[in-house]
Amino acid sequence: MTQDKFIGELEQMLLLCVLQLKDDAYGSQIRSFLADKAQRDLSIGALYTTLERLEQKGLLSGRLGEATAERGGRAKKYYSVTGEGRQALFRSKEALEQLWQGLALQLAPQFDQGGCTR
Repeated sequence: MTQDKFIGELEQMLLLCVLQLKDDAYGSQIRSFLADKAQRDLSIGALYTTLERLEQKGLLSGRLGEATAERGGRAKKYYSVTGEGRQALFRSKEALEQLWQGLALQLAPQFDQGGCTR
């Protein structure tokens, strides 16, 4: 991955989900984990579109599991984060930490009709 490319928030979240789920990282598990841990409800279409994009970028790799009768003979696709994916996550984390440096925001900001108050 070249130095000038960044990954978006959803891409970061999905890569982190895959890392957390380890060998059990397949579509519905990733979606459930994201909803549970980040309170982010993602449509199946958006999930698979993003997973495919991460694969195309070389940040995720996918492998097919065994076909099961409970899935109508279809196999699950399991994902794992590549070395490039880990580097992209680290780079994004470092960039965000640099941007957050020196900011003293309230832990629980109050919101009003116009947005966040200081």
